[in-house]
Amino acid sequence: MSAIINNLNWRYATKKFDATRKISDQDLETIKEAIRLSASSYGLQPYKILIVETPELRAKLQPVAWGQSQIVDASHLIIFANQTNFGDNGIDSYAQNIVETRGIPAESIQGYVDFMKSKISTLPLESRNHWTSKQTYIALANLLNAAAELKIDATPMEGFDAEQVNEVLGLDKLGLNASTIATLGYRHEEDATQHFKKVRKSNEELFINL
Repeated sequence: MSAIINNLNWRYATKKFDATRKISDQDLETIKEAIRLSASSYGLQPYKILIVETPELRAKLQPVAWGQSQIVDASHLIIFANQTNFGDNGIDSYAQNIVETRGIPAESIQGYVDFMKSKISTLPLESRNHWTSKQTYIALANLLNAAAELKIDATPMEGFDAEQVNEVLGLDKLGLNASTIATLGYRHEEDATQHFKKVRKSNEELFINL
């Protein structure tokens, strides 16, 4: 069996973390790089990643995340926040990054820039915000796979009040919205969930060959 399949069989949504164990700086940097290299639509990466380590701040977040213990017990709390009202400015910033990274004239990609603006900036605000939110889940998947490779436990979480998380962290003022959360660390030996068999659909039920 390939390493990636072994990793995916090993990982699970950890319910109880060992609060005494912390992720090394080196492993955290690897996970951050996996997130940074994630695919995104057009390559725009219309989001920010918040790494919340301050205990006091995490204690404030726990009540608005359904009181879940992972918020305070995990080694690291990662919040994926999509940009709200993403449009021309974000696209122009990305275009400048392309020009500087690849050493090409801006004129050579102007057609691509105009195309992106025609497809994104013209969308209603709600649709654009929904689209940027979806992009965070691709980055989240990279985090889960990288963590499993490092034998670091990770729990993806949607169980939180986004508006209240935004308020606690002041995300509204930054043009951001808490889209999804991941907690990182190491499973507690008392976490019974680690012994449960993984439940997934069969190939026959999940896949359709055309």
